[in-house]
Amino acid sequence: MWGTIANLVQALPAETAHKIAVKSLRAGLAPVPDTVLLPVSCSGLSFDNPLGLAAGFDKNAECYDGAFRLGFGAVEVGTITPQPQPGNPRPRVFRLPDDKAVINRYGFNSKGMSYAAGQLAPRKQDGRSPGILGVNIGANKLSQDKVQDYYSTAKKLAEYADYLTVNLSSPNTPGLRDLQHEDALVRTLDAVFQGCRDARVSLPVFVKLAPDLSEEELCRTLDWASGRAVNGFVLTNTTIARPDSLKSTAKGEAGGLSGAPLTHKSLSMLACAARHLDDSGLTDMALIGVGGIANGRQAYARILAGADLIQLYTSLSLNGPYAAHHVLTGLRACLTADGLTSLAEAKGQIKKADAAEAHAEHVWKIASAQ
Repeated sequence: MWGTIANLVQALPAETAHKIAVKSLRAGLAPVPDTVLLPVSCSGLSFDNPLGLAAGFDKNAECYDGAFRLGFGAVEVGTITPQPQPGNPRPRVFRLPDDKAVINRYGFNSKGMSYAAGQLAPRKQDGRSPGILGVNIGANKLSQDKVQDYYSTAKKLAEYADYLTVNLSSPNTPGLRDLQHEDALVRTLDAVFQGCRDARVSLPVFVKLAPDLSEEELCRTLDWASGRAVNGFVLTNTTIARPDSLKSTAKGEAGGLSGAPLTHKSLSMLACAARHLDDSGLTDMALIGVGGIANGRQAYARILAGADLIQLYTSLSLNGPYAAHHVLTGLRACLTADGLTSLAEAKGQIKKADAAEAHAEHVWKIASAQ
């Protein structure tokens, strides 16, 4: 039944389908797959499994309880801005069915941090915790002081979160990606930590980076951010690049490209980051792999390359409510076929993207034959 419903929703315009999905999860109208336990610890937090719902789906913290019921070990809400803003004009999200991809230029459409705080307050008051909740924070499009925006959102929302993600990498807010570099990066992260201190909250802080950084830029950003006591990095956001392989009619739309065309690029960035952090002696830095993960072997490749945790979003929008369950069961099958009993045993064993992909594919064939 749920597959049929998902197919019907796919016939609707992409943003309409997204709104229906959020309202359905908020109302508890979704399947509840069997639980897949693959416990992992990261940055002092304990996850039932390593798979999180990436930011961008539950933009205003309206349906996180429903998202947890889909099997995610973590849900990251946002991106949340200080003040409400409508985002970019519609249409602003486009499916690329022939490419298993999506292009969006939402532009941080957000009801603002006060609204999000109201949505998150019951979770804090009730003490209920079906999983780890992350809050992804950003800046308003027309803000004259984006650094101050990050201070404001951190101070307002830190008390409701298990971790914060500082989104410096959306391609749809002018000037935002400039904050990934050196002095601006340092000032932004200092503002976030000051906001947390003023809220009297201590929690892990991650930085979400773009896949369009060069290897040199990535390593330099990792070094600068690591010096500000961040706990790790989310790799990666959507890309502004357009591979020549794209076939769908919407391939020329402006915005961030996500889904299958991002799989290898995002994995390569994560593998590069893992090698650099190891070489720098920063082995306590966490890495969260996101971008083009749609099955167990792709998830396994991220773990092999050095990811502590993984996330997805586009796969949920394209493949329906069992997306998380399918990824997790596939990941567990890969571990079993490799003779491993925990994610920790697999993490970082193959820090070259091509080799990690090849090994994951090989193991998946073994798992599928069993």
